[in-house]
Amino acid sequence: MASYAMIKELREKTDKNGNGYLDMIVIGSDKKEYPAKLWRFENNGMFAANDVVEIEYKADDYKGKTQLNIQTIKKAPDEMISQFIPTAQHDGKAVFTKLYSKVQSFRDSDLKAIVSDIMISNKEALEVYPAAFKLHHAMVGGLMLHTASIVEMAEKVCDIYPAINRELLISGAILHDVAKTFEMHVSKSGLCDSYTVGGELVGHLVKGAIYVEKTAEKLGINNEKVLLLQHMVISHHGLPEYGACKMPMFLEAEVLATLDTLDATIFEMTEAISKVEKGEFTDRQWALDNRKLYNHSLAGTEHKVNL
Repeated sequence: MASYAMIKELREKTDKNGNGYLDMIVIGSDKKEYPAKLWRFENNGMFAANDVVEIEYKADDYKGKTQLNIQTIKKAPDEMISQFIPTAQHDGKAVFTKLYSKVQSFRDSDLKAIVSDIMISNKEALEVYPAAFKLHHAMVGGLMLHTASIVEMAEKVCDIYPAINRELLISGAILHDVAKTFEMHVSKSGLCDSYTVGGELVGHLVKGAIYVEKTAEKLGINNEKVLLLQHMVISHHGLPEYGACKMPMFLEAEVLATLDTLDATIFEMTEAISKVEKGEFTDRQWALDNRKLYNHSLAGTEHKVNL
């Protein structure tokens, strides 16, 4: 069979006889991922992750999964890359505009000024960045989709629990992952292919809190709200073992951490069951406590926000 594909991951390996081969994950024209092998091949820099290639292959069953054994491979035009990369169903620029407009309606002038300044300073990256390297919302525009989902849930939660400060919670929701644009390196595909040096050494939680502090200083804002925003950013992973610098210590911080986990979990589960037929179980999902998931007959697969 012949087809086009995009190389998502590529490793050069050696078999037991000392022959080099390529061990790959490729994204097919159906946007599904497949393990692939190119036997007896010395790469020498010819192919790399994010290359679009034209391949001839044989599809085999390997441990219950489809594996592609590639016979021939050659590069295809880079312009074809858009056919293979996962993209959020909502345009990131449109979502950014809606979120920014929401901030402009804030009554709290300090929160409005800080959030607006940080959003505008990072606008171009925020509109297109994925939200993660490999896990939830790892797609072009995924960061805005994830952020918008949390903002929408936050507004509904505030309708139920009036003790929550709505503008503080929405501010934290918009800013919680803003420094992902500092943490991740984005390749020509628009997807994250590695973490930056700053991402490895500092991370998006700490850098996000620095953004808040520096922006507040620039705007001449020096009050408790600055600390509240910083705490929400550094605590939104909930627990230290999940990367939080502090556990949430006030209501809005706790709600933000809970909604962040909930949105990521819903996305991961929806994505996983979309890859199997109704009535079947997924493989074990290591990001979801190594559970198998069941795609029941009533399950939906659409991940949609209504901002």
